[in-house]
Amino acid sequence: MIWLKAFVSGFLATLIFHQGLFALFYLVGIVPSAPFNLNPVPPLGVPAVFSLAFFGGLWGLVLWAILRRFNGVRFWLGNVIVGAIGPTAVAMLVVFPLKGLAVSAQTWIGGLMLNGFWGLGVALFLVLMGAKAARSGAGNP
Repeated sequence: MIWLKAFVSGFLATLIFHQGLFALFYLVGIVPSAPFNLNPVPPLGVPAVFSLAFFGGLWGLVLWAILRRFNGVRFWLGNVIVGAIGPTAVAMLVVFPLKGLAVSAQTWIGGLMLNGFWGLGVALFLVLMGAKAARSGAGNP
């Protein structure tokens, strides 16, 4: 059940935190494309935002696998840091080149910001779903 909570945390954090910050970036003119992209993507024709959220769920599993033993500030910061670096590195080094998208300092910085905020959302949803305590007791790592 805990792994399902980790997946759901990543999925919801994508829709609320990642796309929410992306919407803010769009509204102030930082990014040219609108959030919550409903265009179908292959191979199943699922709307792009739900495909992104699915992969956010998979990354939620990765964050849980790496950070589940951490508590308190280390848990929260770990989710922000690993959430920022992991998905951004994969996107910039693998996904963008495969899709023929340009990679620049701006895309790296934007990715780190979006995905770091997403990682914070993952941590928050894990706590809200009872998968993790909001604070740690003394002596816990």
